[in-house]
Amino acid sequence: MKKRFSFVWIFTSILLLSSAVHAQKAQEYATKNKTVQVFITEQGSDSRLKDAGSVTFSASPQPGETDFSVFVDINKKFQTMLGVGGALTDASAETFYKLPEATRNEFLTAYFDKNKGIGYTLGRTNIQSCDFSTDSYSYIKEGDAALKTFDISHDEKYRIPFIKAVTAAAGGKLMLFASPWSPPAFMKDNNNVLHGGKLLAKYDQSWANFFVKFIKAYQASGIPVWGLTVQNEPMATQSWESCKFTATEERDFVKNFLGPTLKKNGLADKKLIVWDHNRDLLYQYASTILEDPEAAKYVWGIGFHWYETWTKAGPQFTNTRLTHEAFPDKNLIFTEGCNERYDAAKVGDWTLGERYGESMINDFNAGTVAWTDWNILLDEKGGPNHVGNFCFAPIHADTKTGLLTYTNSYYYIGHFSKFIKVGARRIASSASRDKLLTTAYQNPDGSLAVVVMNKTDEKIDYSLWIKGQAAHISSNPHSIETLLVN
Repeated sequence: MKKRFSFVWIFTSILLLSSAVHAQKAQEYATKNKTVQVFITEQGSDSRLKDAGSVTFSASPQPGETDFSVFVDINKKFQTMLGVGGALTDASAETFYKLPEATRNEFLTAYFDKNKGIGYTLGRTNIQSCDFSTDSYSYIKEGDAALKTFDISHDEKYRIPFIKAVTAAAGGKLMLFASPWSPPAFMKDNNNVLHGGKLLAKYDQSWANFFVKFIKAYQASGIPVWGLTVQNEPMATQSWESCKFTATEERDFVKNFLGPTLKKNGLADKKLIVWDHNRDLLYQYASTILEDPEAAKYVWGIGFHWYETWTKAGPQFTNTRLTHEAFPDKNLIFTEGCNERYDAAKVGDWTLGERYGESMINDFNAGTVAWTDWNILLDEKGGPNHVGNFCFAPIHADTKTGLLTYTNSYYYIGHFSKFIKVGARRIASSASRDKLLTTAYQNPDGSLAVVVMNKTDEKIDYSLWIKGQAAHISSNPHSIETLLVN
């Protein structure tokens, strides 16, 4: 008994010593003489991802109670960043090929170059047509439930070359996932790819086979598919391509058809994403699917959009956080968001970018591992779009002049995608006042990227505080900053 006590005491002592050494190493990192490089985008000036110089840390044992501070703790680590990007739709591809070669190269550099651009690494594309296509189309002939006529030649004109050009610009690797807007008309109870409707039960297997056909056809064309969502916006009846699934219907389709079919065809490694709709029903929908272990075993993650704000519900960030807390073994991925109702007179509206900044900070802080904007490029009318559902994109192209217009959304997104690298770990970050929003990551090379956003009309002086060291920084009204700690 005495020997056993001695062993336990020794083992416990070793654990405590190990913990102390680990804590000391973490403290050493924070107290070394590091610099903070400040990059800023702000309203009322030409500062766009501008290098505003560097500041240094000095000792600050305890911040004042009334001080503005942003606290970062590198010892508290959370999810890993998989990537930031946008959707490679038919509309984006067709607009791209209406531009002169020099403008196309400018566009590719702006989005995908890791040094000269904002370093996108993630893409989404549509399976068959969506609203941001110039027409409705299918990969099969009407009535072909056996999929014998499956053919992606429609995509070979614009979209497939576009995705290949994007992939090359991204360094030869792009994490691409695909989403369907509607099954073929004959597979639905309304016999129409538009206006909602439901998948008929007798075509469940045929529709599951359709996913396999798409993935293999794209991969044969030289485009690897990383993942897929089950259905874009499954609770919406739209004037464009749409199809409705309740949570139980999507659960059963995944459990009985799509999941087993992917596995049977050697595609179990494809990341299967459920929901793919707004934050308002996120928890209810996800819990219905994930509480069924036979369905959950096929699911990699839960996708979500931000259009609940259009219904005046407000951004439901608490639902995102709750879903992550309830199902921490599944991944949250933002799959679509844009500023709706395109108006050329509002291209310079500062709120366009601020909506992105607020969403991205809150989504990442809630556990989101990847973030996908909607159309990566649209024309001077906010299209093309075959149902007149015109929207904003971070970059618009004037197809008459061949010139690009960069909205501030592009720069706001860039404050995350350019500085937070794939593989970065989110670390604890909090502001002492709600006038500042913040999130922070430690990159694979050890550098820290801290994003601080100010939506107010005030200039705010604050301190970046890390374990007894503080760097003093100013945040101008309606600005976003990335603080790179090297």
